[in-house]
Amino acid sequence: MNRTRILAFKNKPPTPVELFPSEHSTSSVYPTKFAKPRRHIPQSFERTLDALDLVDDFYLNLLDWGSTNVLAIALGNTMYLWDASDSSTSELVTVDDENGLVTSLRTLRGCHSSRVGSMAWNNHILTTRGMDSQIVNNDVRIRSHVVETYRGHQQEVCGLKWLASGQQLASGGNDNLVHIWDRFMASSNSTTQWLHRLEDHTSAVKALAWCPFQSNLLASGGGGGDRTIKFWNTNTGACLSSVDTGSQVCALLWNKNERELLSSHGFTQNQLILWKYPSMVKMAELTGHTSRVLYMAQSPDGCTVASAAGDETLRFWNVFGVPEVTKPTPKVNPEPFSQLNRDGGDASICQDSLHSEVTSIFVNCFFCKCGCLAGKVTFGFSASSTTEELKELMALA
Repeated sequence: MNRTRILAFKNKPPTPVELFPSEHSTSSVYPTKFAKPRRHIPQSFERTLDALDLVDDFYLNLLDWGSTNVLAIALGNTMYLWDASDSSTSELVTVDDENGLVTSLRTLRGCHSSRVGSMAWNNHILTTRGMDSQIVNNDVRIRSHVVETYRGHQQEVCGLKWLASGQQLASGGNDNLVHIWDRFMASSNSTTQWLHRLEDHTSAVKALAWCPFQSNLLASGGGGGDRTIKFWNTNTGACLSSVDTGSQVCALLWNKNERELLSSHGFTQNQLILWKYPSMVKMAELTGHTSRVLYMAQSPDGCTVASAAGDETLRFWNVFGVPEVTKPTPKVNPEPFSQLNRDGGDASICQDSLHSEVTSIFVNCFFCKCGCLAGKVTFGFSASSTTEELKELMALA
């Protein structure tokens, strides 16, 4: 017996009989949902700029990208500005040799006893940290600018990040600690107590990043003796998860448009890693730097990332892609006078007898002298019409 022919057609298989007409097929009733195409992630950098005299110091923060698309970087004693729109470069400030290196992109003197290595803005509050382990809130609008002082770290504070709402501040230190501070609990009369002290890291914590799509989610990265990225619920102080990256974590950035996290690393690979959150599956590893990637900054549109490393280069990566353009939801015209109570009451006309004259008309709306929106009309009337006349007009609707 030829066993190779078992379960094989002897001849060409017959054409299957269509039991239902094609116009009644399930594909027409249930349209196919196409899977979202996988985003292409370029594996190489778009451009490289020389960054001579960039200080190779894990505890400093020397790179920032502003909302006007201007990137600032401190090289030695000088801070430079690079305009991404036209690639022009200008020198902002040079510090005298006796005053030392530029150690941060935003400097305020008089509130620390040693170098200021990191700063963070919260509206008019400029928060600074120094080697003296103190964190100071400075109100830049007033002469006596120190308004709050946070004490909790025992060694130099490495990183500072405010939550977008301005309510919570995260700080990481050389003492392996992460503190969460609540702005609403702050007091100008005494040292403010932290909301949470997070002690799971085993090395210095510089890399901090608040999640853009979940306000109580914080990512933190540990130094060479730790090598982990940890995720925290800042409402409860609980550690949600931890992943071993295999190398020093220098900086973290969230993708503003996707659930992704970008990390930069030191020895031994000196790479950038793009992670899918929350699975923490590696989506891409970007190499090119030959020394630890100490600093990262994100463009205003959230697409491009600039990285600066101890190899004295500044590289640009189109790692986050172009955000999808969502179609605006069509506006539905409300029913005329829908805000009026048709059961006899008139809730939208100002009841103050002094406000009896319409003083302005704008986009078919009229306002009383007091500024309250009295109603919406679909027909014209005189700017001198009284409230009683307007009530009569509205009764016609």
